[in-house]
Amino acid sequence: MRGKVGIVVGLAAGYVLGSRAGRERYEQIKEGFLKVWNTDPVQKQVGKVTELGKSAAMALPSALWDGAVKITQAAGKKGSTPGQKLDAALKAGKKSAGDVAAAAEVTAQEAEKAAEDVAKKVADAAKAPKNANGQRKAAD
Repeated sequence: MRGKVGIVVGLAAGYVLGSRAGRERYEQIKEGFLKVWNTDPVQKQVGKVTELGKSAAMALPSALWDGAVKITQAAGKKGSTPGQKLDAALKAGKKSAGDVAAAAEVTAQEAEKAAEDVAKKVADAAKAPKNANGQRKAAD
C-alpha cells in the first residue's frame, strides 16, 4: 500500500510540476488541494499523525537509553573479572540491540499505518460531494 501511495503522490507532483497548462491550471490544482487539506477529516488525521510522530520520537530514544543503562550496569558489576564484565556488557548490548530494533519496527509500522489512514481520508474527502457553495462536505 505504501508503494501505491508513493506512486500517486509522485504522479500528482509530476503533473503539477510538468503541467503545460500554465500558472492558471497550477492555481486550480493548488486551490483544490487546499480545499481537501483543510477539511475536518484530513486535519483530524494530520493531528493523529503529529501525535504519533511525537510518541514515536520518544519511544526510540527511550529504548536506546535503556540499552545504554543495561550495558553500563553489566560492565560495572562488582566482584567480576574484566573478562566477565566484558562478556556481560556484550550480552547486554546484543539484547539491547534487539530491543531497539523491535522498537524501531513498531514505530515504523505505526507510522506506515497512520500514513495510509491519512491517504485514505484525503482520498475520501476529495470524493465527497459538494454543497450548494461548491465546498466539499466533511465526512467523518
